[in-house]
Amino acid sequence: MMKNIAIITGGDSSEIVISLRSAEQVRSCLDKNKYESYIVFIQEDDWHVDQPDGKKIRINRHDFSFMRDGKKIEFDFAFFAMHGPPGEDGKLQAYLDLLHIPYSTSGVLSLALTFNKYSTKMFLSQFGIKTAKSILLKRGTTLSSQEIKAKLGLPCFIKPNCGGSSFGVSKISQADELQEAIQSALNEDDQVLVEEFIYGPELTCGLIKLSDQKLIFPVTEIISKKEFFDYEAKYTEGMADEITPARIPDKLAEKCQNLASQIYDLVNCKGIVRIDFINHKEELYFLELNGIPGMTAESIVPKMIRAYGMTEQEVYQKMIEDFLG
Repeated sequence: MMKNIAIITGGDSSEIVISLRSAEQVRSCLDKNKYESYIVFIQEDDWHVDQPDGKKIRINRHDFSFMRDGKKIEFDFAFFAMHGPPGEDGKLQAYLDLLHIPYSTSGVLSLALTFNKYSTKMFLSQFGIKTAKSILLKRGTTLSSQEIKAKLGLPCFIKPNCGGSSFGVSKISQADELQEAIQSALNEDDQVLVEEFIYGPELTCGLIKLSDQKLIFPVTEIISKKEFFDYEAKYTEGMADEITPARIPDKLAEKCQNLASQIYDLVNCKGIVRIDFINHKEELYFLELNGIPGMTAESIVPKMIRAYGMTEQEVYQKMIEDFLG
């Protein structure tokens, strides 16, 4: 029998547009002979299934089902295409755990940790993994621009601590710009990460480990035509070069893949993740972990999958079958 797949999208972050595009692309890549897929939109109290005729059918949150043509539709599997909360921070996964519905991502604890950039950096540093020096600021606490400059130097990065790296991120070179940048980050989150600038190109590696095999995709080198890889650079054609495989020595590429694999295990990841690094003189500094990376046609991980010699359909099917046992 065909399995019913919920492709979960929407979310409460500024990246909702990318979530919706990821969901449509994921749906187009699922084998229609094996799966009946439905796009499930979740944002605050609005939980519904989009129908081809534009009709929206309400989800019953007691058992994550919906009624169509007098028939109750229940889901066998949830495929997450949601960036930001409540999908990327583990809240929805806790709900699905209670209902015993398998899903495509890491579990609650892993996602709660990795969605918090500062906590992830502190956790991984215990295992000798290099990461830029940083300061965590919470809403209502203050630190002067001169204190930040003394601790981390300039330039430095200002980021929302919990969330993606598309909105509220600033690279600051002058001390008098710091407070405005902190306020911009506070518009996205209640905590702000202030991070020292590590010079070097950005490298990223996507991977998934299944019960019988691991797929560690080719490393991608990211060259932004802006000062850093912000929303415009990510999603505007021609604003960044994403080179797969990266133009780096084989030894460094293998080092990056091995480090990504180590981090995947340390934080108990499941499903497809993408892990970002800064390459500073062939030393890799952990940047962040994307627990639900973008899955649009032009997103980095789908490009990695193709460079690996597979299709998204093949990888998604392997994952779903593995998670369903």
